[in-house]
Amino acid sequence: MKLKNVSLYCLLMGGIFSFSCKEKPEQNNIKQTQINFKKEGELKLFQQKTDSIVKQLDIEIADSEYERETGLMYRQSMRDSQGMLFVFQDYNPRWFYMKNTQIALDIIYLDKDQKIVSFQKNAQPMNETSLPSNKPAMYVLEVNAGLSDQWGLKVGDSISYIRN
Repeated sequence: MKLKNVSLYCLLMGGIFSFSCKEKPEQNNIKQTQINFKKEGELKLFQQKTDSIVKQLDIEIADSEYERETGLMYRQSMRDSQGMLFVFQDYNPRWFYMKNTQIALDIIYLDKDQKIVSFQKNAQPMNETSLPSNKPAMYVLEVNAGLSDQWGLKVGDSISYIRN
């Protein structure tokens, strides 16, 4: 009887050993597709005091739920002459974060009249800290970090945009 138990034990251990020694299955390397900028419109930034054009940008427009949730995630770069405009149907406080966003951004919050109400400057890549508008906003413009200061933008400045 003891020999039978020892044989069964050896057989069981041999099966476990041979299973654990198998090579690991080949892992598939997932290659991420490069997401390219798609010009969907043009945007002008205006200085409040003089009503002069500060800058003109080519923009992508995020106006569906999926586009607003995805935003600039997974992008490796963006030109200084480009931006993404988020368009919401309602006028409420907003919160953005940088999950899966690989480039530093300035986030510019605008009210229902397309006037700047606040900024979140130099939002850091991959940071999931909440970046609030601090006031109700209906539009949000994302541009490369540092550009809002370079262009001298201030609360009260405004935008206008057209779709292609």
